[in-house]
Amino acid sequence: MGAYVIDSALFRDQFSTAQMREIFSDEQTVQRWLDVEAALAKVQARLGIIPQAAADEICAKARAELIDLPDLKREMDRTSHPIVPLLRAMKKVCSGDAAEYIHWGATTQDIIDTGTMLQVRDALDIIGKRYAEMEGHLVKLAATHRDLTMVARSHGQQALPITFGFKVAVWVEEIRRNRERFDAMKARVLVGQFSGAVGTLAALGDKGIAVQEALFEELGLGCPRIHWHVSRDSIAELACVLAICTGTIGKIAHEVYSLQKTETAELEEPFAMGKVGSSTMPHKRNPPTCETVVALARLVRNTAPMALESIMAEHERDKIVLQTEREFISRLCCMCDAAALKMNYVCANLTVRPANMERNLFIQRGLLMSEAVMMGLSDRLGRQEAHEIVYEVCMDVFERGGDFREALLANPKVAAGIDAETIDRMLEPHGYTGMAGLFVDRVVGKVGAE
Repeated sequence: MGAYVIDSALFRDQFSTAQMREIFSDEQTVQRWLDVEAALAKVQARLGIIPQAAADEICAKARAELIDLPDLKREMDRTSHPIVPLLRAMKKVCSGDAAEYIHWGATTQDIIDTGTMLQVRDALDIIGKRYAEMEGHLVKLAATHRDLTMVARSHGQQALPITFGFKVAVWVEEIRRNRERFDAMKARVLVGQFSGAVGTLAALGDKGIAVQEALFEELGLGCPRIHWHVSRDSIAELACVLAICTGTIGKIAHEVYSLQKTETAELEEPFAMGKVGSSTMPHKRNPPTCETVVALARLVRNTAPMALESIMAEHERDKIVLQTEREFISRLCCMCDAAALKMNYVCANLTVRPANMERNLFIQRGLLMSEAVMMGLSDRLGRQEAHEIVYEVCMDVFERGGDFREALLANPKVAAGIDAETIDRMLEPHGYTGMAGLFVDRVVGKVGAE
């Protein structure tokens, strides 16, 4: 087992995905550093700052497979520096004096921050696609079950009837808001860093801005108006937005988990023969996927405070902040991706149990419909008086047992103004879902789409 779950061959797929691990692998981290160095040399040659031949050689040799990673690691340990050993390694593989022109006017943090943004961009592309897929699965669920009546619950207790499609449509809208946050955040986060030692680009004289703009155009990143060496608010926003997005996924997973409980049994995460719930209780059908998603959401959420702490950076450079980010950025992206992938699987293959939803509408023997009865009595008795009467009847049924309908008919104040047929209509849950269906249509795009 690895020192951390993402490194564990046994547990890594619960907390990450192969794609995300590859993006943040040592090989890809070094490659992204080299990509920045190569792009920098390319645009500097174009601007006449370094020889074209040197830039061509740097670009040709800026390949991680040419770098001896174990030796690079030894040099990083010896020098306590990440980029100087890389520059020395490049000098070994570049012919002539080409390596003398690598890293021209740059500082280490320029390369590392920009390399990280290239990795984050790749990560967000994958995560964003997963969110889009999830929205599609949920829209289909909402439309399919638009009119499937079920119990709504508040404070953990039965409240009123809704439809399952209505419940899912609420999830859809939250996912959509998160996708809007996600896309808006990318414009602020996916910004390169090339500013020199303290952000002034002094080493490049009057060509600094031209190099900066050309470099980020080459790399496909945003160009900052001023350096962000110690302005880590964009990293904090990345963590917070991903925490919100994964929180929504965790909320949906927890709802499936809750509604899969034996006594409720209205939903179930995908099951296939061979999936084992317990080593001692063969009958168990647990929701391990949803449980893992909820755990991931909590872990991601706990990354946000560290990212917010990193905003408080010192002077013009603060390695304490950078070391903190080095620990959590890859972990954050890995866990977000794992949560989204797992929840896509659940949403695409969710088992919905209409018979159990129907059963649960009646387990309180009519009490679910107390609001409908109260509103029906309000025209004759006034709302508050009707509430008091229905409350007393409900509490008596709750404590003594029995049937809500029979208790209503036995109450003289109720029976004086409403006949049994009217009470029966009031106690019909399928006719008391309000505008649930219309709201579903609005969300899935059938009515009122903008």
